[in-house]
Amino acid sequence: MIKLLKYVKIFNLLSNYSFVYDIINKDTKDVLNMYVLTKSVLALMIGFIVASVFGLIFVPYMKKKHFGQVTSKFVKQHKGKSGTPTMGGLIFIISTIITIAALVLTNKMTITTNLLIVLFVFLGYALIGFIDDFMKLKFKSNEKGLTVIQKFVAQIILAILIFYLYVKDGSNPNIEITGLNININLGFMYGFFILFMLVGTSNAVNLTDGLDGLAAGLSVIAFGVYGMIAWSSSWLSGYDSIAIFCFVLVGGLLGFLAFNSYPAKIFMGDMGSLALGGTLAMIAMLTRRELLLVVVGGVFVIETLSVILQIASVKLRGKRLFPMAPIHHSFEKKGWNEPDIVKLFYVVGFVLGAISIIYGVWI
Repeated sequence: MIKLLKYVKIFNLLSNYSFVYDIINKDTKDVLNMYVLTKSVLALMIGFIVASVFGLIFVPYMKKKHFGQVTSKFVKQHKGKSGTPTMGGLIFIISTIITIAALVLTNKMTITTNLLIVLFVFLGYALIGFIDDFMKLKFKSNEKGLTVIQKFVAQIILAILIFYLYVKDGSNPNIEITGLNININLGFMYGFFILFMLVGTSNAVNLTDGLDGLAAGLSVIAFGVYGMIAWSSSWLSGYDSIAIFCFVLVGGLLGFLAFNSYPAKIFMGDMGSLALGGTLAMIAMLTRRELLLVVVGGVFVIETLSVILQIASVKLRGKRLFPMAPIHHSFEKKGWNEPDIVKLFYVVGFVLGAISIIYGVWI
């Protein structure tokens, strides 16, 4: 009789559907999480290897052709850097495209409309930067590239095309703040929001690219964060492809850092910084974490604000607010070593990235 009661209890426990479902669901989630982790690590490793191999060929080639950048005359600490090859953004741009193509051809990832939008922004902004870098190299002057108006017009054209693709894909022109349950439909005004995000972020990364490895290292953190956010955005069409793209790019950037960290053997150039900034903004919009970008890219924001405040102070007060802008140059003016400044900014970027993951993935 006692044994019979035991069997009845076991049967009743197993017949509890929610209990069995929870066990199965937990196991499924664990397997899925391991699968996601494996794909992310694989994507990162391939991106790193391709970028490293390409860099070993590309950097000596650029040196041989004497495609060196003329550094700013206003930063005396960088005088010895004149002649360092530029357009290093090609290293992580080409490695990312090659890796994505290889993964698609081997059926490890799929091409989706959202991924095409990201690639369009990535290559579109890279093209604008390439033209700017090429003109600077041709005329051997940082002042001989594209004018501010020319860059802005090119970015407006890109923003219009992106808005068309974005709306055609069925995406809602909304701004969401999930923690506060705020959802604002901007309608056609979302096109201006796209322009603001793309122009603002691309130029923020561009301004930050003033010290060896600074912009690239901070971009590793930012794209790593948005890669994790993308994996948790299962409602987004092709979310896994967006996530894999982020980790491939992180790998490419790490490979690039092997040549760009202090002392840099090659500079990123506008080609790389504009591509990174524009793409980061686009992924933030696709994952509906647009406003979180202010935290994820907090260092980029601080660098940009330092320039804006510096200009405003000179115009209104007739004197500078900082010794030099962007703010990383102020640290140099104070006598800090370049690697120490970069490490400090990395730490700030890492802390802000960790906070962003907590909000963007867990909350």
